[in-house]
Amino acid sequence: MPAKGAPILDRQAPVGEPRAAAGGVLVDGVRRAFGDVVALDGMSLRVRRHEVVAVVGPSGCGKSTLLELVCGLQRPDSGRVEGEPAVLMPQRDLLLPWSSALDNAALPLRLRGVGRTEARERARPLFAQLGLEGFEGARPHELSGGMRQRVAFLRTLLSGKPLLALDEPFASLDALTRAQMQEWLAGALAREPRSVLLVTHDVEEAVVLADRVVVMSPRPGRAVGEIEVGLPRPRKRTDPAAVALRERALELLR
Repeated sequence: MPAKGAPILDRQAPVGEPRAAAGGVLVDGVRRAFGDVVALDGMSLRVRRHEVVAVVGPSGCGKSTLLELVCGLQRPDSGRVEGEPAVLMPQRDLLLPWSSALDNAALPLRLRGVGRTEARERARPLFAQLGLEGFEGARPHELSGGMRQRVAFLRTLLSGKPLLALDEPFASLDALTRAQMQEWLAGALAREPRSVLLVTHDVEEAVVLADRVVVMSPRPGRAVGEIEVGLPRPRKRTDPAAVALRERALELLR
């Protein structure tokens, strides 16, 4: 199974991206094994265009493997994965320590052959939108954890991919910063809609951010439940309806 924390930037498909579906992504009856370890077996889900779907499940149930399949970084042993081109934002921000925040954000443009000056000009206006104005020249060690994650998310957006695969993007942050980042991400997606597949261990985060929540079983992972959130945005985690949905998801995880 792929090692956690490997030093890979927002990863794009060397294996070959899944074929395009009618927006979003379709995972249908997927099985994926690594030797004798079966990570996924019979896994199915759908993300519609500009929909946010959160996936929750116990540790080791194949959530990260699912994201890599959606991004074309792995191929399923059986079943099918079809979708728009996707980019993976891994758990760690993986910013280049020798580059400025602006150059880190603009990296996907540079990798596509855009010149340094043009790449910076295209990335710079987004810093104000994401609350990073004035920090364009800062190195990663000069940024807070939340600011680093925003730079990493901006780098992900500038990949130009219509589907974002987010692998526990706020797991390393403290509770207060994590709550602030969740509010920020909801606002960012409202301003610039994308299809999103979000993996998280935080059921509350899933209810606050997602249109639907898919609950996975222990390994080998498969979907054992789906919850339509259906609450207006912005959402408060203390709203009785949000609390009730969180409890429904927790019950499916037990």
